[in-house]
Amino acid sequence: MKKLLVLISFSVFFINNFYYCQSSSNPAITAKEIQAIINYLASDKLEGRFTGSKGAGLAAEFIKKDFLSSGLLPLFNGSYYQDFPFIAGIEPAAGNSFQLFTNKKADNLKLNKDYIPAPFSGNFRIESQLVFAGYGISAQELNYDDYAGLDVRGKAVVILRFNPDEGHARSKFEKYSALRYKAKVAKEKGAAAVIFVNGYYPKDDEDKLMKLSYDGAKGIDSLCIVQVKRNIIDRLFNSENLNLKNYQARMDSTKKPASFIFKNSNIKIETGLREITKYGRNVAGYIRGSDPSLSNQYIVLGAHYDHLGYGEIGSLYRGKEKKIHYGADDNASGTAGIMELAEKFSSIKTKLKRSLIFICFAGEELGTLGSSYFVNNPPVPLQNISAMINLDMIGRLNTDNDLIVYGLGTSSIWKDLIEKDKAGFNFNMKLKDDGYAPSDQSSFYAKNIPVLFFFTDIHSDYHRPTDIASKINSAGEEKILKLVDQISFQVDTLSIKPDYISVPRKDTGEKISFRVYVGTIPDFGSQADGYKINGVSEGSPAQKGGLKAGDVIINFGGKKISNIYDFTYALGDFSPGDIVDVSVLRNGEKINLKLELGVR
Repeated sequence: MKKLLVLISFSVFFINNFYYCQSSSNPAITAKEIQAIINYLASDKLEGRFTGSKGAGLAAEFIKKDFLSSGLLPLFNGSYYQDFPFIAGIEPAAGNSFQLFTNKKADNLKLNKDYIPAPFSGNFRIESQLVFAGYGISAQELNYDDYAGLDVRGKAVVILRFNPDEGHARSKFEKYSALRYKAKVAKEKGAAAVIFVNGYYPKDDEDKLMKLSYDGAKGIDSLCIVQVKRNIIDRLFNSENLNLKNYQARMDSTKKPASFIFKNSNIKIETGLREITKYGRNVAGYIRGSDPSLSNQYIVLGAHYDHLGYGEIGSLYRGKEKKIHYGADDNASGTAGIMELAEKFSSIKTKLKRSLIFICFAGEELGTLGSSYFVNNPPVPLQNISAMINLDMIGRLNTDNDLIVYGLGTSSIWKDLIEKDKAGFNFNMKLKDDGYAPSDQSSFYAKNIPVLFFFTDIHSDYHRPTDIASKINSAGEEKILKLVDQISFQVDTLSIKPDYISVPRKDTGEKISFRVYVGTIPDFGSQADGYKINGVSEGSPAQKGGLKAGDVIINFGGKKISNIYDFTYALGDFSPGDIVDVSVLRNGEKINLKLELGVR
């Protein structure tokens, strides 16, 4: 074992020192250096680089040392680091309790064994009567209402998970099945607590408590929300001379609600959750331009270096064994690209007119948190950033040489520039006008900065443990980086600043589904009481209705909006063409608007 540990330590040491020896003597972009960087970033030692983890910290240190070695200046007041807080998870606070009284007999349930607070529970305390509210669905369009004739005001409602049509593809009940949505409906009906339970169908062999993981939004105020084990609810039903399994089977077969009040039971619940705050770390350095009149303008070249760790969020892996998600393509490949470009441009710094910022973001996998924080806390004036070029998943160039480039429509200079520079590279270019593709350039585009985003497309290893370094096409990435090198240099040495164009978002062609379209861009890092937006799409209902970047939507069509989930659920109550009253907070002032909803 000791020999094995020594061998592993030597291997990591060799990778680091091999790379630094290469980089210090060879400023050229090479496949060998690209592969060496990715081998380290996607190694076991870095454990998937989840934002806020030890592995992400090692990656940040590695990038910083490389920027320092390349001669980049620290961007953040003498530091290469820009730290930002984020909510990494939630945990039970002191005081959680659950007492069940059946036929006057008290039963103290045990946290994490008999019950667990839902991740979106409020911190609240109640003592109340119990009501069975079926699946907790109230859907006029389906002529189905578990709350019909039921007064749940101030009471605790017991609700089955899923829906009475579970297991059927494209069930009309599916849109009403999300647990947060059910809890929101219960609160609107006046309930003070929600108790979820796994029914016997569709899987009567499983009765697992939900995972207590942060879902990206605040809890529902003044509402206790828990899940209890099925045997607890079995006892409640038995006290009423009923059988839960048979009762559920009847509801499922008839597709009719069968709610009732528990006559012999009540509860006393206290729920409390505490947010776990951690810090992500953007890493950046810059090269100062040599032209006195243009050096205060900046070109940003960026990529995110974080990934999914052990699959804490966003994983598509369905195995039971815990595995590292290495993220070699996503996005060690883009990170390696930024490091190589930084080294290359440092070798020709006297030829640069504008200043170049090289940045590796954290928190992209959590919702572009790092890039959003950067543009909202910029170390240089945003109006001085001429363009942003983003590299995300550029390590899997296929045999057809397919290269996707987003943002072509965000400046009038991009098309001619791309057409000119792609000559000789033999790429099959797939050019997209939109600047709001799901990666870090979106944060810059929302601030009226022209962008380009280079990407070799999704593959079968995306967000799975199999995205490993040995599958990288480093020769293909070398070719992509040489194209980006040419484009970046030409943008840097332009005599005029690239113009910004707001691109209308094209219809997806899925009108048959009649999905409501608004055109807002979420600010995933916001903790505002409401739905904060980073921007709006050109020509969208949001833009036409007067919504602007930075607005916090607090009411949509008469529904209070506390987070992005509330906004999404509220959309489901409307159809394309509806005119909806919307209230927003803009710089602390409440503004009322009207939006005519579109179709997607």
